Amino acid sequence: MQAHEIDYHIYGEEMQYVEIELDPQEIVIAEAGSFMMMDNGIKMETIFGDGSQQQSGIFDKLLSAGKRVLTGESLFMTAYINQNSTKSKACFASPYPGKIVPIDLTQFGGKFICQKDSFLCAAKGVAVGIEFSKKLGRGLFGGEGFIMQKIEGDGMAFVHSGGTLAKKELASGEILKVDTGCIVGFTKEVDYDIEFIGGIKNSLFGGEGLFYATLRGPGTVYVQSLPFSRLADRIIASAPKSGGSGREEGSLLGGLGRMIDGDNRF
Repeated sequence: MQAHEIDYHIYGEEMQYVEIELDPQEIVIAEAGSFMMMDNGIKMETIFGDGSQQQSGIFDKLLSAGKRVLTGESLFMTAYINQNSTKSKACFASPYPGKIVPIDLTQFGGKFICQKDSFLCAAKGVAVGIEFSKKLGRGLFGGEGFIMQKIEGDGMAFVHSGGTLAKKELASGEILKVDTGCIVGFTKEVDYDIEFIGGIKNSLFGGEGLFYATLRGPGTVYVQSLPFSRLADRIIASAPKSGGSGREEGSLLGGLGRMIDGDNRF
């Protein structure tokens, strides 16, 4: 597998985008909805799956696309082909506040495992597939189910994390315990499992769920401070319950209500 060699630059702080520089006939693949802007002369083409097996038969193409459905993604991805005779640029934006993480697969043994919705874009030739959990506990309680995404190849890929990003280098046998939703991804050597928090008070009143993830080294782990599911839950919880914008929001009555409940929705 030989992926296209792309150059890139990441812009921004909280709302980032990645600018990909393509040589003539170079291609970058991206998730639907991540496109931001591109130079004139770059052609967009919708493809089945990740496009890493475009020369294979129809069955292999359908299988590649079907794997993406299992991870909750679209059947299709978009390829951006530089048809100019000079270098051109295409940009792809993060879907919510956080950081874009560049993954050089040659430095991670050709494979990186990540959350099923974190992939943003990659060089043509990088395969985006599925990683099945072989452990029942992880599948039932891991937050990501039995399936995570795996990115394979020898090129550059880009994944997105929410909030602030933490990169942890685990030594052999070293264990890191993480909220299941806060995992962005990890290298293939890391052993990933689920552990019960334990204790009646922790389980009933802790507010952190019943399980956390245990990641055992050696390997590299990326952790996010703000998973999108947590952000969405807070937005839903703070939305007006009456189905409107709540006319009492700025009134004395509304203020008294917030004093009583402490406005502790955040």
